[in-house]
Amino acid sequence: MMKKPWNRTDLPVYSISSKCDSEENMNVITYMTAVSMQPKQFIAAVYNQTKTLELVQRNPHFVIQLLSKDQYRLVHLLGKQSGKTVRKMDRLKKRKLITYWNGFAVLTDALALMEVKALHLKVDASVNQPDHQLFLCELIHYKNNKEGDPLTIDILRHHKIVRM
Repeated sequence: MMKKPWNRTDLPVYSISSKCDSEENMNVITYMTAVSMQPKQFIAAVYNQTKTLELVQRNPHFVIQLLSKDQYRLVHLLGKQSGKTVRKMDRLKKRKLITYWNGFAVLTDALALMEVKALHLKVDASVNQPDHQLFLCELIHYKNNKEGDPLTIDILRHHKIVRM
């Protein structure tokens, strides 16, 4: 069976580490793309009604983490459970999967880290409301954390974590 056109390219999988005051959360993000070289900017789509969206709206500084192919199991916690009902950070800390970078909790084994400042983009969707909110993110700092292959949508499909 041939994939739908938007699923034919194998895209990387990221995680957002967001915080405001003493609250922090992580979530999976698959809709992200570079849109400017100078200044370096990205568009990131954050799912509606998530703890991450609430935190990003209150504090536009967050970290985008490029996940390693070996981190596919984290998608169940970070992407399929809500930070409103599950204490994701406590679970990650208990498993010793967290370190800190630029004041943000980040995954120890993430391949790369990008601290960004986001501007909310209003989308005129008077008929159909989108299921994600878009943010134009300007790069503040980055760090290549370790070598390795990135987690991709096709790896998630292979492990039956996402649909074809």
